[in-house]
Amino acid sequence: MTTKIPAITPATLRQWLHDGGELAILDAREEESFSASHLLHAANLPLSRLEVLAPALLPRPAVRLVLTDAGEGVAQRAAVRLADFGYTGVHVLEGGNGAWAAAGHPLYAGVHVPSKAFAEVVEHEWGTPWITARELADRRARGEKIALLDARPFEEHHNHTVPGSIFAPGAELPFRIADLVRDPDELVVVHCGGRTRSIIGAQALISAGLPNPVVSLKDGTMAWAMAGLDLAIGAEGRPPATVSPKARAFAEVAGARVAAEAGVRTVARSELEAWQAAGERTLYLFDVRTPAEYGEGHMPGSLSAPGGQLVQETDSFAAVLGARIVLVDDAGLGRARITAFWLKQLGFADVFVLDGGLGQGALETGPGTPRVLGLAGIEDEDIERVSPQRLLALLGDRGVEVIDLALSKAHKAGHVPGARFGIRARLADHLPEGAEALVLTSEDGTWARLAAADLRAAGVAGVPGRPRLLLLGGGNRAWAAAGQPLEKGIPHPLDTVDDVWFTPRERPGDTTSHMIDYLDWEVKLLSQLNRDPDNRFRLLRQPVAV
Repeated sequence: MTTKIPAITPATLRQWLHDGGELAILDAREEESFSASHLLHAANLPLSRLEVLAPALLPRPAVRLVLTDAGEGVAQRAAVRLADFGYTGVHVLEGGNGAWAAAGHPLYAGVHVPSKAFAEVVEHEWGTPWITARELADRRARGEKIALLDARPFEEHHNHTVPGSIFAPGAELPFRIADLVRDPDELVVVHCGGRTRSIIGAQALISAGLPNPVVSLKDGTMAWAMAGLDLAIGAEGRPPATVSPKARAFAEVAGARVAAEAGVRTVARSELEAWQAAGERTLYLFDVRTPAEYGEGHMPGSLSAPGGQLVQETDSFAAVLGARIVLVDDAGLGRARITAFWLKQLGFADVFVLDGGLGQGALETGPGTPRVLGLAGIEDEDIERVSPQRLLALLGDRGVEVIDLALSKAHKAGHVPGARFGIRARLADHLPEGAEALVLTSEDGTWARLAAADLRAAGVAGVPGRPRLLLLGGGNRAWAAAGQPLEKGIPHPLDTVDDVWFTPRERPGDTTSHMIDYLDWEVKLLSQLNRDPDNRFRLLRQPVAV
């Protein structure tokens, strides 16, 4: 019996957006399709990855949810799946995104729109200063004193950056700046790949009271490349491993001041535990320290959300509007407070910093293991697990097809030779013709197991009269660890490759044109948002450093 999901109209959804209650709007399409057009406050929860993403995005099963899409039917399927997993407030938007637009409400292109638009508002309203790529290059050539800081995660910094830049992501900027810049006359330039993290990073230092002149690099590494300047590939510019007492003191004082201006208060561990026990509100517990610090020890139940990325892509961490957010830091609280300062202005009214930081409670170590809905209940013991060596022998057999359910970026980087890339949510409709056996794999095998259960439930594989199902034990990681050969690219897709959003550099064709289009999109978000009555930003007057 199919679970019945109530539908709501666009008018009802607009009422819910303004009634003060908790609400999550979820678009169930793949990320690239989602990026073409979606509601402002919609978080992307692809049906293909729902079981993995939902527990962190939607920690309270009773929260009010609205699923939507662009008419593909995945919203209804995702809604049923969430209801079957115990979510009790599930609804679908009648008519989906098309009905929302037909009712006169705007749709937005791109990903992480609230965060991207917020940076544009900050720059416009607060006058965050910037420097062009050409001016920066000329001033460096003249030997001027300049500190260049990359506000992105290390993976992005390592991939490409402005030569001489030091990796100092997001909330680490105010935390480490006193160790990175010692001359008060030195110009501090903050950059990212485009605009958002450059603006927020530069403004964070200005608001923190850094005495130096601070600017963002206008349009980031994209502008640098389009100016005909060489980027550094494989950069290793890291800040000092240890943060000095002077730097910690600066961050602590600055964080306390900006947090007070934004009305951010601390919460005692006892009050946090009372909130957790009551379960009456959605509660996100985010650790804003670096992933390495999180791995060395973190509070049970907390999720790693480095401060810069939490502000850069807030919708990927906190999908529930009106939720409580508690930020965890070390004892100085500087990173948590500057992050809370931004989240408050993004429209999250109930943002708190855990008093005393990690404190004396018991800690867990390691990167954390995400909970996967429904995985424990899958009955697939009868499906043969093949080893990498056994699969290598099978690759030449006619009628055997290997299907990779990993993210397309991971598939492109390296996969089992001949494996066909597939989208889990559409796999049942795109199985290869003539296959007698299907070997499913994914990064660690989890999505492969979920996909196998889907195919069985649909009656298209793993049942009498249909192709036999096998699973690569340990998934692609086991294949690579065994030293087996890898094929790169996506030469054999079963379906449209739309599972992830591609950056301008990753898109085929004219990279410069893609960069220009992307930067133009970012800048235009400001005017689009200013016309939207559902905008939740609550920007303060510009904090005055003292």
